[in-house]
Amino acid sequence: MLRRTLAVLASLLVGAATLVAVPTEAQAAPNFKAPFPCGQRWTYSHHSAEVRRALDFVRADGGTTNNTPVLASAAGVATRYSQPSGAGNYIAIDHGGGWKTYYFHLNAYSVPSGAQVAQGQQIGLTGSTGNSSGPHIHYEQLLNGVGQNIVINGQGLAYPGSYNQYFLTSDNGCGGGGGTPFMTWGSGIRVRSDARLAAPVVATLPGPTQVFVLCQKQGDTVTAEGYTNNWWSKLRDQNGFITNIYINHPAAQLPGVPIC
Repeated sequence: MLRRTLAVLASLLVGAATLVAVPTEAQAAPNFKAPFPCGQRWTYSHHSAEVRRALDFVRADGGTTNNTPVLASAAGVATRYSQPSGAGNYIAIDHGGGWKTYYFHLNAYSVPSGAQVAQGQQIGLTGSTGNSSGPHIHYEQLLNGVGQNIVINGQGLAYPGSYNQYFLTSDNGCGGGGGTPFMTWGSGIRVRSDARLAAPVVATLPGPTQVFVLCQKQGDTVTAEGYTNNWWSKLRDQNGFITNIYINHPAAQLPGVPIC
């Protein structure tokens, strides 16, 4: 009788251990943020014929949607894909725990396949590649391959049938490490280790990019795109300098930015 009782208890303990071992945290969603730069205001809609639980975003703050940076809404591993007849150039980010996000119709990629990306990192440029009627960010959140209703900053978004009914202002990439946010313009902009044209290149900005300027100083005089300027900005995330010519601001010396 004692032996049978011990066997039953052992069975119950094994069952209890099995229940405890279930990784319930694998189902918890990351704290997803908007897939576009800090401070920008976009409107969104869902096409009634769209079978995927996607939302399409376009700018509603006076900026141009085309070629605006697309940002990772949470950290993960990015993979590049191309589907000319459908999603066009797109990126999927695996966030772990069964969660993925999709970003369709990109004009360009900003990261290679297999790259580990941070939340708020630029992964591409908004475009209209594939089966698309105009520039926009087609955005999805999936759990174990199944599309989910989209949640940003813990709040579920509506699924309106047209634009300009609902709006979303991004706090993605606003940063907590200091610096003043600016957008760059142009493409192939070299980031150098110092404010000198002969200084080594430490990074290249593929297109319009949100950057955080820590400070600025005078360096070599640069003439480009019809402008001449000897002020350079030190970029927080790229750990280098670019000429202020390519900072999207009319002032040669940026206001509110300290001297290095």
